[in-house]
Amino acid sequence: MLLVTGSGAPGWHAGLLGASITAPHLLGPFVARSLDTARDGRRVIALACVLHGATFAAAVLLYPHTWPVVAALLLAASGLAGPLLTGGISSRLPAIAGPGRDSQRRAQGWDVATYGLGGTIGPAVVAAASSWASPTVAALILTAATFAAAALVGLLPYAPPLAAGLDVPRPGRTLALMLASGPLRRTLYMTVTVALSVAVLPIAAVVSTDRLGAGPAAAGILVAAYGLGNLAGSAGLMLRPPKGDADRLMTGFAFAVAAALALLVVADGFVVTAVAYAAAGILNAGFFAATLAARSEYAPRQARAQVFVWVGALKITAGSAGTALAGAGAVALGSDRAPAAMALVLTTACAAASILDRRTARRPGHPTSRPRTGFRDGDSSEGH
Repeated sequence: MLLVTGSGAPGWHAGLLGASITAPHLLGPFVARSLDTARDGRRVIALACVLHGATFAAAVLLYPHTWPVVAALLLAASGLAGPLLTGGISSRLPAIAGPGRDSQRRAQGWDVATYGLGGTIGPAVVAAASSWASPTVAALILTAATFAAAALVGLLPYAPPLAAGLDVPRPGRTLALMLASGPLRRTLYMTVTVALSVAVLPIAAVVSTDRLGAGPAAAGILVAAYGLGNLAGSAGLMLRPPKGDADRLMTGFAFAVAAALALLVVADGFVVTAVAYAAAGILNAGFFAATLAARSEYAPRQARAQVFVWVGALKITAGSAGTALAGAGAVALGSDRAPAAMALVLTTACAAASILDRRTARRPGHPTSRPRTGFRDGDSSEGH
């Protein structure tokens, strides 16, 4: 974005390039199968790091000298590798943390923290490097970090392929398995809904500053409060990993996120609003960790990486939709409280639906009340 605006190009160029690197995440499930079939998944992730960094750097360097569509195609290739660097790495947590549930959930807290740190440090590096040099230099610094990550991936513990000797399903069949499994189905739609809901918060921060009697810069403080809350929640998860069934934990944290959104809807003062943002960050960290636990504990062995990437890809798409919905809602309804109110309704309805879904699936004779083949022992659709 800085590269485009600094060159004097029209704003639609920035939108095109931004969409080019995020939209390909939807294709993530179609490349994730390589992780489930590879003899050493670390090599697949390392190759994805190199591809991601090389195509990103090429797009940045060529943009001023060629047609925007060339940079867009290179960024699309970069974005296609993205899901392997998020859900792909997260799918390896059991190999890193060991078989114990507490150690895995502590590792999931670390995983949540890496997203928060990346989302904080990355923009800070870009802002600093762009101010003393240029956006191109900032992009190349990020590229160098990606190449370093390719080397560091080799330090992760080796894990033999879980799908050895098993029929690794195609992406469409994997999605069907997820929808047929009660816990994975709920993981999917709750992750999508909560991601959409929390994505409205930056827009809500911008449109609410006038009502709160604060300047436009106060929106940054509110968003920072959310980010700090997310990091604090991640730290808490590392120190005290959540106990209990991951399926129910997701529902509980979804209701808790809804409670933070409700506080945001009714808050009038700036301090209370900032507290609501921080609470939303803390509780969303818990929800994110619960979804990681659910993906890890309920995924079929032969499609673990695909499950992680399917959920992650749809989560990113939902986040984009949430941002668009927040902006449209604030304009159409003429209320700065509208984005948070819409998010509150969606999150509460989704959490309530998960309870009904779980109870319905337990009724005798219901198709999902019976164990399904292809899942690990204890990972049948409603066996928990």
